[in-house]
Amino acid sequence: MGSLKIRSVLIVCMGNICRSPVGEALLKRRQRGIRIESAGIRALVGRPADTTTSTLAERYGLALEGHRARQLTAELCRYNDLILVMEKQHVEHITRLAPEVRGKTMLLGHWLERTEIADPYQKSTSFYEFVYGQMDQAVERWANVLSR
Repeated sequence: MGSLKIRSVLIVCMGNICRSPVGEALLKRRQRGIRIESAGIRALVGRPADTTTSTLAERYGLALEGHRARQLTAELCRYNDLILVMEKQHVEHITRLAPEVRGKTMLLGHWLERTEIADPYQKSTSFYEFVYGQMDQAVERWANVLSR
């Protein structure tokens, strides 16, 4: 990250109803002064956050009620200083969509030994909780890096 000042972060997953809205809310809670938003590679455009995701987020003090899924675009990628994705295949998708943003696209789990964060959609509540824990750790590491 060096001396580049990050002013905006885009968090990306597939549908923009589970992982990326939680990542967005977690990073907003830890990082002030940076614009943080989310989008989905195959977004369920206009849909609110998944019910299990919302319930779990609320339990941890995150509000997702205003969230509406939106589609990832090349323009959104270019507009943001840093793009954080859940899986390596998301990096590849973004690279095809906007090759010039490859250098600013990284895994959310980068600082957790480049861990990929699996999609909990329609899986067990305990799996959602596991994914939430991974994301919380990953966001904490990113918040520390972005604060430097």
